[in-house]
Amino acid sequence: MASRPAVSSDMARFKEVLSMAQRIVVISGAGISAESGVPTFRGAGGLWRKYQAQRLATPEAFNRSPSLVWEFYHYRRELVLTKKPNQAHLSIAEFEKQLDHEGQGRRLTLLTQNVDGLHLAAGSCNVAEIHGSLFKTQCLSCGEVAVNRDSPICEALRGRGAPDLDKDLPEIPLKELPRCKKSGCNGLLRPYIVWFGENLHEDALDKATEAIEECDLCLVVGTSSVVYPAAMWAPGLASRGVPVAEFNVEHTEATHHFQFHFQGPCSQTIPAALST
Repeated sequence: MASRPAVSSDMARFKEVLSMAQRIVVISGAGISAESGVPTFRGAGGLWRKYQAQRLATPEAFNRSPSLVWEFYHYRRELVLTKKPNQAHLSIAEFEKQLDHEGQGRRLTLLTQNVDGLHLAAGSCNVAEIHGSLFKTQCLSCGEVAVNRDSPICEALRGRGAPDLDKDLPEIPLKELPRCKKSGCNGLLRPYIVWFGENLHEDALDKATEAIEECDLCLVVGTSSVVYPAAMWAPGLASRGVPVAEFNVEHTEATHHFQFHFQGPCSQTIPAALST
């Protein structure tokens, strides 16, 4: 059985492959936003090292204490509102626009695991936020999904910072938590986030599935490739013979599957890779 070729860091060769690709998929993760100062989840200092996910990011947690869960997501929303897209976000958005302007039918689809909205803020358009968004809500009464960038999202959360799970702070009354603005509804809102134990939102999953099926080049940017289903997309493409290029500050468990690996900050390697 022939051995797999060594993973390449040949940028010139990658650019040749990029120049010929018609259906490019970018899969981004927490690492790209970490360079903008957004906390990750699993790395050193990550949110799931400080907080118990089961107490803050499950449907059961929200049913048990919507006040505590909203405090956590309010804290994250307010933090992200102080952050800006970095050069990796901006370069991906610019490259997407460049392909559109060429008018040759080439297309870039961005599948992001991030919920911070920085790709959209950078100008990316063809985006599937596969884990949802901090800046969208869903009404538990009427079901409406709406963009919400209010700061704070409700007056009762004004001034509240990172939740302290070791202290029993007074619960915010249900009626004072974020409420639906649709006329005649006023239902309780939940963050439009895919929580542990939930399926991906159908529209995002459909977009991702179509993009992966058509893909002839994949860039994996700032993700450790351990969260499913996104973790299986790039290795699956590689097994089909599709070139995959990984951009990360370190090697991952999936690196050996890929044709290219470019080590270093995404804010440096992505602009270098996508520049003409």
